[in-house]
Amino acid sequence: MSNRIHGGVLVSNVDVTSATVQRGDIIQLGGQPCRVRDLFQLSHGAKQLVFESGELLTIHARTRLIAVRPLRRR
Repeated sequence: MSNRIHGGVLVSNVDVTSATVQRGDIIQLGGQPCRVRDLFQLSHGAKQLVFESGELLTIHARTRLIAVRPLRRR
């Protein structure tokens, strides 16, 4: 499913795990949209996400989240 958000950017809702999360993904936490700025691989398949706000979130290898992912133009 694709939608347009503010600015006419084409986005898609995707399920993400520690294996599939990407920089630029927008994850809603506590009602606030948080854009992934950076991520770091941890042991046992976990990842630490760094958001543009500076907040951190560590997700386990089996954690599943819904993210909004801006689609790249071809």
